[in-house]
Amino acid sequence: MPGIDDLVQRAAGLVQPDRRALLGICGAPGAGKTSLARTVVKRLRAAGVPVAHVPMDGFHLADAALRERGQLAAKGAIQTFDVHGYLSLLRRLRTERDHDVLAPDFERTLEQPLAAAIIVPPATQIVVTEGNYLLDDTDAWPLVRAELDEVWFVDLDDGRRRSRLVERHVKFGKDRAAAQAWVDEVDEPNARRVIARRDTADLVITEPARG
Repeated sequence: MPGIDDLVQRAAGLVQPDRRALLGICGAPGAGKTSLARTVVKRLRAAGVPVAHVPMDGFHLADAALRERGQLAAKGAIQTFDVHGYLSLLRRLRTERDHDVLAPDFERTLEQPLAAAIIVPPATQIVVTEGNYLLDDTDAWPLVRAELDEVWFVDLDDGRRRSRLVERHVKFGKDRAAAQAWVDEVDEPNARRVIARRDTADLVITEPARG
């Protein structure tokens, strides 16, 4: 498996003087994609590369919209994301380089998206984005994939990944029984869908790198 130095060098290699690079990091829920994205961003910044972190999770539908659609119990499934909004943002990040581009984020404590929470300034040379469905082949997701210079897939054994998910749900307010039920009934079907697209990634990382 490539070490963090190798990954940072690979990410930096995507930068070109005349265009902003977009790197996607994909993986099933709990695999460690956010940790890897943050590490790569931190190391790129330390190396002097202007970089922004724009997670796909900012395009979660808010609970109000999920209730209206009758999808609150499926929160996190592919249909509970605004794929067209995400695609539009990626295209703006690629082409709009003479002004700040504002992007949404996802607030874990509230479990809600927050509009205009991330600023991507004009000097940004590479944007790292991460999420579950970057490699999906339905709806507009292939268009999302086409906007990304590379997509890396973070793979973690199911036992550790599921344990992490249970602990995450407990941390943000569910009791342990409810957390385990959510992992079994909601997160795992989503995970199977994501993992089925693993081999279409440009790079598979079998243990999330840290540092």
